[in-house]
Amino acid sequence: MKVYRAYKTLLATLLATAAFSAAAANKPAQEEWVDLFNGKDLSNWTIKLKGYPAGENAFDTFRVKDGLLQARYDKYETFGNTFGHIFSNSGPYSHYKLHVEYRFVGEQVKDGPGWALRNNGIMFHTQSPQSMAVDQDFPLSMEYQLLGGNGKDARSTGNLCTPSTQVVIKGELRKDHCMNSTSDTFHGDQWVTAELVVHGSELAQHFINGKLVFEYNDLQKDDGTPLEGGFIALQAESHPADFRSVRILNLKGCMDKKAKNYKSYFVKDDAKACKY
Repeated sequence: MKVYRAYKTLLATLLATAAFSAAAANKPAQEEWVDLFNGKDLSNWTIKLKGYPAGENAFDTFRVKDGLLQARYDKYETFGNTFGHIFSNSGPYSHYKLHVEYRFVGEQVKDGPGWALRNNGIMFHTQSPQSMAVDQDFPLSMEYQLLGGNGKDARSTGNLCTPSTQVVIKGELRKDHCMNSTSDTFHGDQWVTAELVVHGSELAQHFINGKLVFEYNDLQKDDGTPLEGGFIALQAESHPADFRSVRILNLKGCMDKKAKNYKSYFVKDDAKACKY
């Protein structure tokens, strides 16, 4: 009897230790960010330039140098409205946090649109690059607009533009193409941190250098269909730009506390992802 009790006690201790070890190893509160840009090459990205099929990097528009993902125009004679986007092959995503560090550099390419001076964007909830028409300017998406100062005027960044989409702000359906945030202006070639929090079609928040500057709800296509998720892309709209960090934290996953991969910061459950 004593041996049996000792065995039961040992077994209970081992199970408790295993459970504690599993919980400790998982660390439910520890955020697991994923780098979309590896700092070395564009192997996990697909380029789509207006006038060219997906996958063709005409004029070496997008490149990697010194650990930076760059948009450049030194091999263009004129811009010719060759609007470009580079899509992460990861995804699609619906609920997540996105962290991007960017800066504008140099001079705008010859014949670039006036409105595109120090103008770029993070496109999210986008269609895939393969589904875009060859001559399509911009993907259906939400655009987290990035603007640099012109050296004298106030010019917010972290704005919202809506190519073939619309949103609700403070209970009002807004169909404006672009709407300004409350951010500061960033002149020159300084680095700026842009962060995005998205909960499917329900909520999106823009942060600049840690400050909330824009918030909206009910992300949707022009026809009113909820825009639940999609891919992530960076723009090239005629002004050279650098990106040194592009990383994502998925907020959708297993929310069962008994699972090995449970995370306390998930906001959307994905029961199929649970591992026991």
